[in-house]
Amino acid sequence: MRPPQIRILFGEATKLGPGKVGIIEAIERTGSISAAARELNMSYRRCWILVDSLNHCFCEPIVTTETGGKRGGGAQVTATGRELLRRYRDIEAKAQASVAAELDALLSLIQRS
Repeated sequence: MRPPQIRILFGEATKLGPGKVGIIEAIERTGSISAAARELNMSYRRCWILVDSLNHCFCEPIVTTETGGKRGGGAQVTATGRELLRRYRDIEAKAQASVAAELDALLSLIQRS
């Protein structure tokens, strides 16, 4: 069974969870929003909208882009984006460790087919 997923809500509009974090990590790996979208089996438009929403929620951009040309453009995760990833993964690990015993007890109550 997958570990619990952490979603962080900052007010009513700003959300950070495994989906957006996965997009940032995919962009870090591929260097491209379109390649990240393909890797995650989502449309480029949906991926771009989520990246754009992240960039507007934080004080500094999380992902920067470069339009086409000889090198074909691309995307880069900024230092702020890498810090966001590190902090999110730290929060996730701490949260999972702090609820491990309770989660095991809860899982024992789930009916398995």
